[in-house]
Amino acid sequence: MQSLINAVKSKGLEVAEYMTPVLRESKFKETGVLTPEEFVAAGDFLVHHCPTWQWSAGDASRTKPHLPPDKQFLITRNVPCYRRVAQMDCHDRSLEKVVDEADPDGGWVDTHHFAQEGGAAGGSSGGGASGVGGLADRVQDMSMDEAAAAAAPAGAAGRAEDAGGDDDDDDNEEAVDMEAFANSGMLEDDAVVMTAGGAEAGSGAAGAGSDSGACGDQSIVQTRTYDLHITYDKYYQTPRMWLVGYSEQGAPLSVDQMYADFSQDHAKKTVTMETQPHLTGPPMASVHPCRHAEVMKRLMVTVSEGGRELGVHQYLLIFLKFMQAVIPTIEYDYTRNFEL
Repeated sequence: MQSLINAVKSKGLEVAEYMTPVLRESKFKETGVLTPEEFVAAGDFLVHHCPTWQWSAGDASRTKPHLPPDKQFLITRNVPCYRRVAQMDCHDRSLEKVVDEADPDGGWVDTHHFAQEGGAAGGSSGGGASGVGGLADRVQDMSMDEAAAAAAPAGAAGRAEDAGGDDDDDDNEEAVDMEAFANSGMLEDDAVVMTAGGAEAGSGAAGAGSDSGACGDQSIVQTRTYDLHITYDKYYQTPRMWLVGYSEQGAPLSVDQMYADFSQDHAKKTVTMETQPHLTGPPMASVHPCRHAEVMKRLMVTVSEGGRELGVHQYLLIFLKFMQAVIPTIEYDYTRNFEL
């Protein structure tokens, strides 16, 4: 149902954008919006300071006359995404305890307070230490002898005995004639044994690899990549972010897979699937620009209160900063830092 509503809104906005005249007079300081000329200037500044971004002309049939033909939108490719958003929000609030509640500033939070208590209790009742508390108990009870014994491999003692034994017999033995050894054929036999052993080990490794793949080994990082586009929205008179994702094998991600990389507060609401206005092809994920000018205006007020001024050429650098709230796991932001 939400997808249908978004599709109807998208068609309505296409008509509204067609009917909206091009903004010619700058209203950046008053309302946080941009003219097409200001968008191009901000894009040039972004490309200069962050060369991973480049201008693109898009499809010739979809060129917008209010923008230069060779600067229709900005694009950066192969941006890594190492984690899903759900992996960032795995903290259990039931483990928290507010310390010093009488503090007028609200005290501070011990984020794993009850995890420590639970771990210690589990260790005493279950016959084995577990959790944070159990680990602390084991560390406190360890002695240097135990630590050394635990660190030494089981076979090390045997090797030490062999190394420390009587080596005089080995030294007194006659050296092996390598030519006679090669002529005896035993060198070839050893090669056969080594080849067979290697093949057996290789098949075992392959089997282990397939098992780990089937079981979804959590130690393997499945890196996705995204292409990001920034267009100029003539109706809202602000930049607009577009995204298309690819799997580790380079296959396009499905809609549901891409939504797993977006903030769940914004997925299917602020982030919707629409057609990029400068390209022909399947729909792309887009961050709706209805609040962009409002956010930019608030940031300008904050900067001015600190005695500084935010220039229009810095717009896209700031824009990329507040886009991180929507796509926090996509590692696109290599721009400079700002003090607000």
